[in-house]
Amino acid sequence: MYVSLGMAKKNLVVLSGSGISAESGIATFRGGNGLWDNVPVEEICTPEGWKRDPGKVLKFYNNLRAQMREKQPNAAHTILAELESDYNVCVITQNVDNLHERAGSSRIVHLHGELTKVRPEDCYTDWDGFSTKYVQDIGYRAVELGETGGPHNKQLRPHIVWFGEAVPNLEKAAQLVSIADILVIVGTSLQVYPAASLYHYAPSGCQIWLIDPDERLGRQLEGAGIHVITDVATRGMKKFRDSL
Repeated sequence: MYVSLGMAKKNLVVLSGSGISAESGIATFRGGNGLWDNVPVEEICTPEGWKRDPGKVLKFYNNLRAQMREKQPNAAHTILAELESDYNVCVITQNVDNLHERAGSSRIVHLHGELTKVRPEDCYTDWDGFSTKYVQDIGYRAVELGETGGPHNKQLRPHIVWFGEAVPNLEKAAQLVSIADILVIVGTSLQVYPAASLYHYAPSGCQIWLIDPDERLGRQLEGAGIHVITDVATRGMKKFRDSL
């Protein structure tokens, strides 16, 4: 069980959301031109939608995967990677893109899955203890109906946590937050639960920072003793780094 990031350096834990990737051209979850604004969530991001029309779901994620190939990490991603030279950095992300990895971050916990990975539809469940044995990294290629895997040759599905499904990495994420010396919340509106509740696990004395352009969110959290940088992720991360 992951209970320590190390002793020599301070533990810097990051909670990142879609806002950190927005400046790389990846649509945010909600808001102006949000990812789900023009697509009914129940059709492509629920187990029920998958059962009704798996071909439609595969097509949606195939398109996202193809688009992600062209996107590049931005300054917010690279600053987090660079901070590993001075801190034990762990990124806990709600994002399914791989921009943190491509920027060079080495410790990443994906709460909602990974777009470049697939798994058989009957694997990575309560029944197998959410084992990743049959999870496959397929890069940016498309997955079609009829592609199967696992011990029962079941249809491959996106390795994504859909609405109504368990978040297997939540406990690991909570443990990491609980040993943070510094906690940075960047690119998330703290509206998607249960991930939004993670900052409450920060220990007494932990320095908590919020980087977000929404002034209303900042005002709400400033009263809780959180340091607020009201700016987009790239400029906000630069300000945060300069404050350390």
